[in-house]
Order: sequence, then C-alpha cells, then structure tokens
Amino acid sequence: MANYFSDYASLCFEAFGDRVKHWVTFSDPRTMAEKGYETGHHAPGLKLHGTGLYKAAHHVIKAHAQAWHSYNNTWRSKQQGLVGISLNCDWGEPVDISNPKDIEAAERYLQFCLGWFANPIYAGDYPQVMKDHIGRKSAEQGLDMSRLPVFSLQEKSYIKGTSDFLGLGHFTTRYITERNYPSRQGPSYQNDRDLVELVDPNWPDLGSKWLHSVPWGFRRLLNFAQTQYGNPPIYVTENGASQKLHCTQLCDEWRIQYLKGYTNEMLKEPFLSYMQIMTEIMVPTVCTLCILIAAVLLMLLLRSLS
Repeated sequence: MANYFSDYASLCFEAFGDRVKHWVTFSDPRTMAEKGYETGHHAPGLKLHGTGLYKAAHHVIKAHAQAWHSYNNTWRSKQQGLVGISLNCDWGEPVDISNPKDIEAAERYLQFCLGWFANPIYAGDYPQVMKDHIGRKSAEQGLDMSRLPVFSLQEKSYIKGTSDFLGLGHFTTRYITERNYPSRQGPSYQNDRDLVELVDPNWPDLGSKWLHSVPWGFRRLLNFAQTQYGNPPIYVTENGASQKLHCTQLCDEWRIQYLKGYTNEMLKEPFLSYMQIMTEIMVPTVCTLCILIAAVLLMLLLRSLS
C-alpha cells in the first residue's frame, strides 16, 4: 500500500511541484483510521474493533515516510519544497490537576491522539504508553501479540525525521479523568485509552455537539507540540467553527469570537517569539476544494496506471 501511495505522491510532485512548495501527505489520518476501520462511519465502512484502525494507521505512517523520502531523494533539490503531515488533536486537560491519575489520563489522551502519528515521525516509534496499554489489554484478551503493530528497527530509522513541518488541526478541548470502572465493551480504541472525556457546561456552545469554544486549550496544545517534538515548524492547518442551526442571515458573531480567541492564543508570547508558527487555515474555506483536488489527482493517477 505504501508503494501505491508513493507512486501517487510522485505523480503529484512531478506535475505540480514547480508551483506547489508545501505538501501535506495526509490530513487528519486518525479520523480516517477510526471512522473507516473502527466505527465504520466513513469509507470503507469496516468495523474491525480494536485492530483495524491500528493497522490502517500503521500503513499511513509508512506511506507518509515513503512519500517524504521520494520527495527528499528526487524532487527537493529541484523544487525546494517542504513535505509534512497534518494531525488533528483536541487538548486534554486533567479534571483534577492535583490528581496524578487524572494527569496521567490527560497525557494518555494526547499520546493516543497526537502522539500516535507524531511520535513515530519525530522519535521513530509509537508512544510508550500506547504500547504498554494496548499490549497489556491484548494479553488480557488472550492474544499472543499486541493489537498495536510493531515497527522493525529498519522501519523506525526510515520513518524517524520524515517531516519538514508539523501540520496541526485543533478545534476544542476536553476535560479528562481516569476511568475508574471496568469497561463492558470489547477491544476498541476508546477502551484502550482507559479515560473519560468531559466538557464544561459553561463553555460556549457553537452548534455542534462536539464543538465548544475553549481558546486556552489551543495555547496548551501548541506548547505540548513544541516541547514534545523539538520545536518543529508548525502549520496550523485546521481551525474553525460550524454553522449554527436556524441561522438564516449573516450572523457570524459566534464565529468571529471563536476565531479571535483562538488566533489571540496563537499570537501571545512566548509562542510569537520562539515557536515557528506559519499560518492558519479555516476549514470551511478549503475543505471542499481539498477534496476536489484529491479526487482529480487520484483520477489522473489511475489513468496513468491504466
């Protein structure tokens, strides 16, 4: 699968690299893996609980690395561009900042979300907490091997360092607490994390059940990414607020306040001085265009292969 994706990426580099200087291999691969191979809500609609999403993510990471190496070895000297990946993550704040269990749960939330993909790319392997939790639960389920795939030593070396920038998508925040009761569910991504997500009812509601305006969480996520991955150049690739229901006129005040709050957090010191933050893209503006471009490029690739 990684070879096919590398062919697709090479076609894009060759066709558009004289004009396109910033490439994102995958946008929000966590959602693609979870919705496509765990819950079945997205294509290909598979419900391989506790296994499918980890295998899908494993292939995504290897495909990303191969595309990066393809650009680095063949096109970079000619085109002088950059290749990265875009990862979405909400901020996880401990419910009780004095409770070590809640602090560990919040850290685990971030590692299962952002670290799942970023850690192999920046450090060469999955976060240790993912390996420990999924490995332990796999053993408890009577499995001989962990449901989390393993990178070989050669793959770790090949994947590490394959990003010229970190694309970061962020929308909201969750309070996180340790799950202190046994799950009645079988193997699943949600069950593997051993945590509970909560929201503050006082957070502004933006019309979508999952989305609340919590600007301070954005600042903390930026700080986490900065310290966790060696202060990489960060492109804020996704951010924005959904359309409120029953809004029949131009009434975007809630969206104005959302964007103002999140942008202000990004521009505060010390981030403005020390972090390499490049840009911000509001999702509704570009989402449809990105999907259209991807479809056209895939069609061109299939035609060239046939």
